[in-house]
Amino acid sequence: MMRVCHLNTCPAGVATQDPRLRERFAGKPEHAVNFMRFVATQMREIMASLGFRTVDEMIGRTDCLEVQAAVDHWKAHGFDFSNILYQPDLGPEVGRRQSIAQDHGLEKSLDATQLLEICKPAIERGQKVEGTLKIRNVNRVVGTITGSEITRKWGSAGLPDDTIRIRFNGSAGQSFGAFMPRGMSFSLEGDANDYVGKGLSGGRIAVFPPKDAPFAPERNMIIGNVALYGATGGELFVRGMAGERFAVRNSGVDAVVEAVGDHGCEYMTGGRVVVLGPTGRNFGAGMSGGIAYVLDQDNAFLRKVNAQMVEVGRVEDPEEADALKQLIQRHIAATGSEHAQRIIDAWPTTLSKFMRVIPKDYKRVLACIKRAHDQGLSGDEAIMAAFEENSRDLSRVGGN
Repeated sequence: MMRVCHLNTCPAGVATQDPRLRERFAGKPEHAVNFMRFVATQMREIMASLGFRTVDEMIGRTDCLEVQAAVDHWKAHGFDFSNILYQPDLGPEVGRRQSIAQDHGLEKSLDATQLLEICKPAIERGQKVEGTLKIRNVNRVVGTITGSEITRKWGSAGLPDDTIRIRFNGSAGQSFGAFMPRGMSFSLEGDANDYVGKGLSGGRIAVFPPKDAPFAPERNMIIGNVALYGATGGELFVRGMAGERFAVRNSGVDAVVEAVGDHGCEYMTGGRVVVLGPTGRNFGAGMSGGIAYVLDQDNAFLRKVNAQMVEVGRVEDPEEADALKQLIQRHIAATGSEHAQRIIDAWPTTLSKFMRVIPKDYKRVLACIKRAHDQGLSGDEAIMAAFEENSRDLSRVGGN
């Protein structure tokens, strides 16, 4: 076994982006189909030997399990599974599997009752629409069904930005704006539960407290945990604090938030995140792509960052500093943030307090791509040249 999956030098042509190595991979999609047929055939043989015709008949039949071999294994020594495998003495009238279909109540969702009708001209003809709706915490995944209709009609490209503009007032339930495609813009005056912008796919979300709120938004929780989980594109502006795991697995969204809890930007692979205030511990754990900018006014951030895969520095490039400033200004325009406005008013003094978090390997790849561009390469050629150079970098091989 070569154990070089992380070096882009896989001799079998599987774990690599090098076209010369990929040519060595002799597999075909039909082979995977065949393999699954073999698995299904073997499963049928085992089921037949046990006297089962269907998988449904097997559910709950722990009496057919042979557990002694597992219990005798040295890794399982001392484990007692009797309570887990215990079968109570029940009659045949007691169900062992799902026999009643679950009612998700989708017909009662905010999308089904109001949002789809408002957005109908946009979905059918690409016509601009606007609306204002009240929202409660029982309204979950608001925008997802509508977004799926847009994608079904217009494809992955979605609609032009701001084709659909909906203003909400109240407290949103879980997964507000989940999976929204390009062309949908939601603004929420209030607060939201967990998973805001989960899987965001090009849409735009702004969350801010009511204008008459008696508290300082930058010091109070406005959205819950795990915002932007697995998001691939779009924008999120949050006037206030976010919970834990903000932008976890984000791969393309630009986001501005005024403080975050623990594990911010965990496993992030792309996009930009701007935090205009403090963070919790373990920031950037497993972060392999994208860039984060954290305003470190109390010089506490370095103690909270997980430096295993990232490096922390200042924003030194003038173009990058200008792009950061513009993103904060977009946040102000979307949320009316006074905290962000004070930061801009004190620019460039506040710029010197921003910490730039970038994955070490990602930084090397960007530098390689720039050198490839300087040599006259472009597109895939530049990217492949960068992969080649990065795979030979000894600091990468050492994991530094």
